Amino acid sequence: MNNNFGGSTLAHGLGAAIFMIIGLIVLVELVAGIFYILSLQKALNRCAPENRAMEPGLTWLLLIPCVNFVWHFFVVINLSKTLAAEFQKRGITEDPEPGKTLGLIASVLWCCACIPILNYLCGPAALVCWIVYWVKIAGFSKKLAV
Repeated sequence: MNNNFGGSTLAHGLGAAIFMIIGLIVLVELVAGIFYILSLQKALNRCAPENRAMEPGLTWLLLIPCVNFVWHFFVVINLSKTLAAEFQKRGITEDPEPGKTLGLIASVLWCCACIPILNYLCGPAALVCWIVYWVKIAGFSKKLAV
């Protein structure tokens, strides 16, 4: 009689469950990323072309793995420049570099979250800063929709 049959079935079931959980996490991250990029793109689209420091479509480069770590710095800086120029043109009083500091902090924390041991501290902090940055950019975008 083979006693490993039950253990093997359990291992396969556990492996499948872990695979499904990882797949679900990746799917949630992808969906959140797409909505985030849509928010950034909308903010850029609401700015006059002459005030844009980058084209709105370039935000989609954030979907490229590994490239997104570096590209996010460029998006944050250029979106800040764009928003500052648009606010100035419209006479809206706002921070001279809208969202830049928070966006750069989130970018640095995401990079640090890839470092073993630091990831336990930087990962959650990055997530919080990223969400706050996203909300802030959405708020700026709403100001421009008027």
